[in-house]
Amino acid sequence: MSLIAPTAVVAEDEAALRGELVEQLGRLWPELSIVGEAADGLEALRLLDRHQPDILFLDIEMPGATGIDVARQVGGRAHVVFVTAYDQYAIAAFDQGAVDYLLKPLAGARLFTAISRLKARLGQAPAALGGVLDQLGARPAVAATAARAPLRWINASVGQTLRLITVDEVMFFQSDNKYTRLALKDGEALIRKPLKELIDELDPQQFWQIHRSTLVNVNAIASVSRDFRGRMQIKLKHGSEMLLVAESCAHLFRQM
Repeated sequence: MSLIAPTAVVAEDEAALRGELVEQLGRLWPELSIVGEAADGLEALRLLDRHQPDILFLDIEMPGATGIDVARQVGGRAHVVFVTAYDQYAIAAFDQGAVDYLLKPLAGARLFTAISRLKARLGQAPAALGGVLDQLGARPAVAATAARAPLRWINASVGQTLRLITVDEVMFFQSDNKYTRLALKDGEALIRKPLKELIDELDPQQFWQIHRSTLVNVNAIASVSRDFRGRMQIKLKHGSEMLLVAESCAHLFRQM
């Protein structure tokens, strides 16, 4: 492998996250050459065989073949950095000798640390991943639990820009014709995912359905009161918008 101009393949099925990772790598490690980008595991395998990169950034959860499947085929040919939203995967991989891991959403400081470790290891043989991959493969219950982990970030349209938004930034979700509106402290955004899908994907302890068209972030609630008609409504910590609470959902606030 070349120490002067190391090469890498980035495999991540979320286009916005993949682009963000490539952009941050270009800024923090301009000498690194990104020779391929993959949106699924099968493409990652093709790029691995075609380019023989020094480094693989692998999302663990990808269609076609998972990052774990791809890592099984690496065979000590490249240093692996796992990209994941699931701590149990990442910590296990790191403890067993993977070069490093990155948790989503990506943090610049954490990526800088991973890059420093990669630079230090480029002159060494890549870590053997067989142990951790066998361990993860033998624990389907862990993978199943991780697959049901609550949604942590969303790709949303803000004007002509695609923005990566963590769910903690969202004050409430509200149906808006064929879109769902995200209310943020600094404005709003739109996604095409319907509210009924978000209900299944978000943490029910953090997001409560207060109306058939509205999900509210409990942490964004300032107060709950009734208007002159006796209807329950929510005042948020930021902004002036009041949210109507359906009578069928009023029980959520009886102990507040």
